[in-house]
Amino acid sequence: MAIIEATALSKTYQNAVKEAGLAGALKHFIKPVFTEIKAVSEVRLSIEPGETVAYVGPNGAGKSTTIKMLTGILKPSGGQIRINGMDPYRDRLENTKRMGVVFGQRTQLWWDIPVSESFTLLRDIYAIPPNRYKENLAWLSDMLGLGPFMGSSARKLSLGQRMRADLALAFLHDPAVVFLDEPTIGLDVAVRERIREFLKQINRERGTTILLTSHDLDDIRDVCDRLVVIDRGTIIYDGKLQALLDQCVRCRTMHLRLASDGRDFAKKIGKHPDLEVIASGPCEASIEFDRFALSAKDIINLANSTGEVVDFRIDEPDIERFIKNVYEGKLDISENRGRA
Repeated sequence: MAIIEATALSKTYQNAVKEAGLAGALKHFIKPVFTEIKAVSEVRLSIEPGETVAYVGPNGAGKSTTIKMLTGILKPSGGQIRINGMDPYRDRLENTKRMGVVFGQRTQLWWDIPVSESFTLLRDIYAIPPNRYKENLAWLSDMLGLGPFMGSSARKLSLGQRMRADLALAFLHDPAVVFLDEPTIGLDVAVRERIREFLKQINRERGTTILLTSHDLDDIRDVCDRLVVIDRGTIIYDGKLQALLDQCVRCRTMHLRLASDGRDFAKKIGKHPDLEVIASGPCEASIEFDRFALSAKDIINLANSTGEVVDFRIDEPDIERFIKNVYEGKLDISENRGRA
């Protein structure tokens, strides 16, 4: 049975249409005019227990609106949601006991009290048994390095410290599912890596279901097995990330070390229709080629026909370039929307 189930999920907002100036304000007051904005349209999402899912899309695509409906913050305009078998909006209090939420721009910490007291308050709110609370707090503190700042007030924490504390609070009560909305935004490399390792370990050891939204592509690649892409309020892909790259990304890059001058090599093969020399120099060249038209062996043979290949390295399809092309409308993946 799916732990997250959304069927025909929609959210529509009314946007006031006003003319400029005092006259426009008065006109709107007397006879208001509104247009409808559909933030989310007919979203269908089914997530099994223990899955790690990245929910991505460009700004304004409907990611955060979806998360707010799934967590019960917003009431859907249409469709149905079940989280742990419950309606997250109607059964908010009961559902909150079984889920955790982290919004990268907000905090669950009380601003003027020590971090440790925020944990104590959450312990009482969730009615966590004393022994379980001690076990979880010790494990989370060790995993996320909370010890040095547990006695400090939240206002004195750095962004990285606050985010680690918020993550620990989200997992403190053994939730079955956790929603993470941009959990690594603004953090330095070391803190981001620590958070990713923590998320992978807690999913592996405790089977916690994780739904992650992020613009950090390393978060997506390192933490999540499944990718859901939303654009203009509609899901355009739902399946394995690697399967989508295999289906849609044509380019591979080969970096060659040559016994001859790479610039001469570039001139000889530069007009080939299925490849492009993107860099060349003394004894080296880099070639971007269509992997559906040419194999790596074809490139090696072509290079050996013009100069001896000493060594080579291949860069596989790049997730960053792929996602960027999707966001910019340069790549249509709507035909691949089924689960892979």
